[in-house]
Order: sequence, then C-alpha cells, then structure tokens
Amino acid sequence: MSKVQFQPETDGLVSTAPDASAPALRPRDSATLIIIDRNGRAPKVLMGRRHEGHKFMPGMFVFPGGRVEPSDRQMSVAGSLHPRAEQALMERVSRPSWQRCRALALAAIRETFEETGLMLGSKDYGAPESVPPGPWATFQERGVFPELDTLQFVARAITPPKRVKRFDARFFAVDSDCVADVVDGVIGPESELVELAWVTFTQAQKLDLPNITRTVLQELESRIAAGFIHELPVPFFHQKRGRSVRELL
Repeated sequence: MSKVQFQPETDGLVSTAPDASAPALRPRDSATLIIIDRNGRAPKVLMGRRHEGHKFMPGMFVFPGGRVEPSDRQMSVAGSLHPRAEQALMERVSRPSWQRCRALALAAIRETFEETGLMLGSKDYGAPESVPPGPWATFQERGVFPELDTLQFVARAITPPKRVKRFDARFFAVDSDCVADVVDGVIGPESELVELAWVTFTQAQKLDLPNITRTVLQELESRIAAGFIHELPVPFFHQKRGRSVRELL
C-alpha cells in the first residue's frame, strides 16, 4: 500500500465546507456506480444532474449512488465479486467480510436503478426466485439477476470530519453492455436526477461537479488507459491527522 499526501486546498475531496457545529458523525457505508460506454472512439461515462431543490449538492452532476440498505444484504446475485475487488474492499475497514463487500456492490446496482431506471445484470439465468421487498422486486418482475463479477472496484473516499453528512463511499465501474433492462419514467423534473448525459472525460470535467467526483473521473480515465483490469490498484482518499491522503489499496 502506497501513500501520497495532498495539499489541503487542492486535494479534490471536499464538496462542502466544514461546519464547526456539526456532530462527530461516523461515515456511513455507501456505494456509487459509474457506467462506461467504451464502444466509441472516446470512452463516455453516464452522469446525472441533481435536482436544484436538494440541500445536498443541488444542481450538480454526479454518478448514481447512496448508502447501503438492509435489503442489499438479502438480494440474490449471479456471480461473485472478482477476488482482487473483494480484497481491496476488505482493506482498511473494521470487521471486514465478504457479506459487506457483496452488500456494497448490490447497493451500487440498486441505487443506479432507483435513480436512473437502468438495471445492471443478466437475463440469462431467469428471474430471481425470491427477493426482498422494495426496489429489488422489479428485478424479479423483469427477470434480471444482478451480476457482481462485471463490476470493478475503482476508488474509495471518506468524507472529511465536521461535515453535515459523511460517507465511506466505494466507487464501482461497469461497462454499459451490462445494462440488461431499462424502466422508463424515472428521470424527470421532480426526480432526484432531472437529466442524464453520456459525456467524455473532457466534457465531464467542464460540468458542475463535486470535487471528489472530479478526482475519481481523473483516476478512472487513467485506469482505462492502463487497460481497465481488476488487478490495478484502487485509490483511497481520506484524512489522517488533519491532512488529506491518497493511498493505494
């Protein structure tokens, strides 16, 4: 594991200013999914613009994602995470387990479906026989089994202390060919994401982005240039003794 310290004013991690009155929050496990279209000359990523009415990052372009829910620990899957992804997910965490890794990956898939209508997985195995109540029921109705072996673990970031919300976010990436189905009508003027856009990395950097999103995009572009394989190291952004640190898992 290697470590590089960043200058605080340019570390790319902070999307909101610290609040001295904020409680000492423990970061919540969360997961994000970046869908990549590599079929054209220049790779593109799918980004969504958040509703202007949100208190958290209003109007910014983001990747779909959110915190882990209990149902993510119960959903059936096809395939398993790549051993290298599972290894990196277990590093630098308390109580590491394959169940936690699995739940994080499923949270990324579920949140993507809830926010975009895109269903990641396969229809080759038939419908899951039993699913927890809630969003996963649509996967059963549409005959989509979420697949974990197609996901790459590409980055991790912990929100610095003294923010009103703190997340221990894991960023996964997957090729757009892994979209098995689409539910229409999810994106709209009153939805969490009001629009979706396929953008190149150059175009993405010109959008209104959270700092960590901008940083992860840079890391992902380098990963694609290096072959986009599971065995590549995973950058981990966090703070240590008041300084922002980038480590490689």
